[in-house]
Amino acid sequence: MSMLTPPGMGGQYRITGDKYPRMRRNRGRRRIVLAVVASVAALAMIGWGTLQLIDVFTGGGDEASAAGPATDCTTSPSPSARPNKALPKPGQITVNVLNATPRAGLAKNTAEELKKRGFKIGEVGNATKAYDKKVAGPGIVLGAKTAADAALPVLATQLTGAELKTDTRTKPAEVDLILGTAFKTLKPKAQADKALTTLAAPTPPPSATKKDC
Repeated sequence: MSMLTPPGMGGQYRITGDKYPRMRRNRGRRRIVLAVVASVAALAMIGWGTLQLIDVFTGGGDEASAAGPATDCTTSPSPSARPNKALPKPGQITVNVLNATPRAGLAKNTAEELKKRGFKIGEVGNATKAYDKKVAGPGIVLGAKTAADAALPVLATQLTGAELKTDTRTKPAEVDLILGTAFKTLKPKAQADKALTTLAAPTPPPSATKKDC
């Protein structure tokens, strides 16, 4: 029996020639390794995708959280109602009281009341043709352009609903009070004094206001 004869064959079969049986590698182990690698890669992709979703919904992760939302936090000054300017006192203002209504004695009575309140009285009479019976409201306070922030608003504190207008005159301390159809009486003195005090109060400087961030 040849030494190449497998045991138990009893010499019945022989292996001859130069070809020998070869042992095959275990393919099951390779498949396991590939499966493990694929699983790891899949888990890595899932983890990366999860992080991307977190960034999207949280606004950029830790850096975005630390920096906060991109809002405009610039400061802006609060508006001032009126520039600080010394207003004239009633005794420094000369008022021409003009009646634009058909009611007699209206200008005279109003002028007397304004005089009691400290105003100087100039001309008292009927309104000019440009305004006579053409003023539907309580009245018009008319003066120079330079009086727009001075004598005009001071006199306007005495009449509710007064309309302020300017013309080409050059005397800022001379103002016309043109009484209109809706005029009944001057504002009560207590209310007029309060309005005058409020008008003369110094306006605080504009303060910077910061938007919520």
